[in-house]
Amino acid sequence: MIATANLDLWRAWKEEGDLEAKKRLIEQFLPLVDYVTNRMAIGLPKNVLKDDLASNGVMGLIDAIEKFDYCRGLQFETYASWRIRGSIIDGLRQGDWVPRSVREKAKRIEEAYQSLEQKYLRSVSDAEISEYLNVSEKEFTTMLHEIAITTVCSLEDPIREEESETRLSLLIDERAKNPDHKAHEFFLKDSLVNGIEKLTEKERTVISLFYYEELSLSEIAEVMSLSPSRISQLHSKAILRLRGALAKHKDQLLQH
Repeated sequence: MIATANLDLWRAWKEEGDLEAKKRLIEQFLPLVDYVTNRMAIGLPKNVLKDDLASNGVMGLIDAIEKFDYCRGLQFETYASWRIRGSIIDGLRQGDWVPRSVREKAKRIEEAYQSLEQKYLRSVSDAEISEYLNVSEKEFTTMLHEIAITTVCSLEDPIREEESETRLSLLIDERAKNPDHKAHEFFLKDSLVNGIEKLTEKERTVISLFYYEELSLSEIAEVMSLSPSRISQLHSKAILRLRGALAKHKDQLLQH
């Protein structure tokens, strides 16, 4: 729920167009930008400056304040966090921060998980993935390390390139949806749930702690008594499995 003091600011901004109220809201929620920026900076290349991430994040915060409907009684912090993340990701995409070769490796592994897990109807091992890719398990581990930076934000990529709706946004009800959209959303959520069920126990734990408990990868490493690099590998494998499951869902939709 929105605090009474904030409610007065929201009313002044939304109903009266009070720019001073908007400015105060921006100042009040600026720490959200720092929080999201610090989390997303983990695992990114050193040439990606945190100040650049923060600048894009501020634009996301302003966008959130302009679009937020305070009358619905939703928590602004949750809504704004997604908008801030989205704005930062847009900035990263425009900067083309991931080399094409790394994107291609990520795509190969994603397709391997999708193909093998659809074939065997279970979680497949590193050895099976390595054999499918015709690489050694050591080479597969190296590939996971290289693509780790592409998976930190990948659940927030658009479901389709021409759409703005993201995979994780399906877990947040931002606005009322029509029945057709609701049906699509139901099956997509179902695919996501099924994908999560096929993750290994450690992978599920990493996903839960990172996306729902909002721990950093280094904090998860401490909780699970594993090295940060191992946590990064688990995160990458989990994301690629989920992306494969969601790609399968999209293919099924297109067939109908």
